[in-house]
Amino acid sequence: MHPFSFTKATSTREALNAGRGGGRYIAGGTTLVDLMRETVERPDTLVDISDLPLREVRATERGGLRIGALVTMSQTAGHPKVRSLFPVVSEALELSASAQLRNMATIGGNIMQRTRCTYFRDVTADCNKRDPGSGCAALHGFNRMHAILGTTDACVATHPSDVAVAFAALEATVHLLGPDGERRVPFADFLLRPGNTPNREQAVRQGELITAVELPALPRPLKSGYLKVRDRQSYEFALTSAAVALHVRGGVIREAKVAAGGVGTVPWKLPAVERALIGERPSDALWTAAAEQSATGARPLSGNRFKVELLQRTIERQLRVVGGTK
Repeated sequence: MHPFSFTKATSTREALNAGRGGGRYIAGGTTLVDLMRETVERPDTLVDISDLPLREVRATERGGLRIGALVTMSQTAGHPKVRSLFPVVSEALELSASAQLRNMATIGGNIMQRTRCTYFRDVTADCNKRDPGSGCAALHGFNRMHAILGTTDACVATHPSDVAVAFAALEATVHLLGPDGERRVPFADFLLRPGNTPNREQAVRQGELITAVELPALPRPLKSGYLKVRDRQSYEFALTSAAVALHVRGGVIREAKVAAGGVGTVPWKLPAVERALIGERPSDALWTAAAEQSATGARPLSGNRFKVELLQRTIERQLRVVGGTK
């Protein structure tokens, strides 16, 4: 690990001043510390923000939820309002990492985490995300766990977060505070597809601090849930996952929110699946037909062609569960 300085911010103003000077924010540290140990990340300054007043979960005036950036994963998952209004978020969090990590890791840190791509974490391997212009070793290497959606010749790494898939499905908003004031970024624009600049992963400006993630009010009744398919049931990242929320009234699907994880370079919203569901009556045939749209535009690699069918089956399975025809 390389030498670095450490400072603890006692106010938001202190944190922003340190961040503006190039300091990296840290709270639970469950991702950044690992990357520093592996010399993937080499920050000169760490700014501890764990004492900032960003640990509240509260209802918004319009009936949504605002989750403070420093609320831990376990606190969020267990919060009564999250469980009752957006169970897909609780389920996604409880299927993430381990209990010990969930007790430390924060919501803000979770959506800022970097890929678990083996080549990114191996400093001897070519990786455009870590070393722009060096190449992508995964393209012709071991790529079973890599993305099939949103890929480019520069990067095929997946985003590892489970709760980010739920946030993408629900069309959350990220609240940011920086030297130029507050701003809101739709979650769909917060995590960036690699394009030709895979090293730039979030729409965060230097010195900006995530203050909260806001979930919008959605029509009720709303049924939602998260399904994660992985090689083992404990502490494993997704091969595929599905976050689904459905509003059914009068026997007809009035609103549908669907996103997939484990298959995209970012959590992958599935508007074609959503369009196929709106205005239809729940049925086994509908789930199958809608799920077939989930892999549109997929570009599988040599080692992950199975993910196309697995994605479709995962989406179909979760539509059946949430839609009540399991």
